[in-house]
Amino acid sequence: MIEQKSASLEDTQSLGAALGQVLEAGDVVLLEGTLGAGKTAFVQGLARGLGVPAERRVASPTFTLVNEHAGRVPLYHVDLYRIEDPAELEEIGMSEYLEGSGVTVVEWAERLAHLAPAERVEVRFEITGEHSRILRAAAVGERAEARLQRWAEALS
Repeated sequence: MIEQKSASLEDTQSLGAALGQVLEAGDVVLLEGTLGAGKTAFVQGLARGLGVPAERRVASPTFTLVNEHAGRVPLYHVDLYRIEDPAELEEIGMSEYLEGSGVTVVEWAERLAHLAPAERVEVRFEITGEHSRILRAAAVGERAEARLQRWAEALS
């Protein structure tokens, strides 16, 4: 497990960028935390780490559910906030994103239920102050463990 403190939006974005730099096609990152915890800010940084151009706006796809961004590998940014029934996930082709050729990042990942892949990086966001956060990351599976290790090395 990796625990990182963030004192600002920019810190959260930098943590995401560092993870984005070590991710590869087929990786899945699941994000959990309350509203305003910094999940989207983290994805903005992650997108930059994946080579998504700075002029490309990365916003939470709350209403569209999935935004796709071109980088060195495609980024599939998924927001499940509005999902109430796990059956809806099949309707949007969630399995294809999770098994796709890009990096899939899922906000509100706890709503994935049985679709959570066997290999994944999980990041939980805790609000500790007006601008401060603690991010706790864990890996499930060997591939995800390797990514988490590379991220820890990039942060040190």
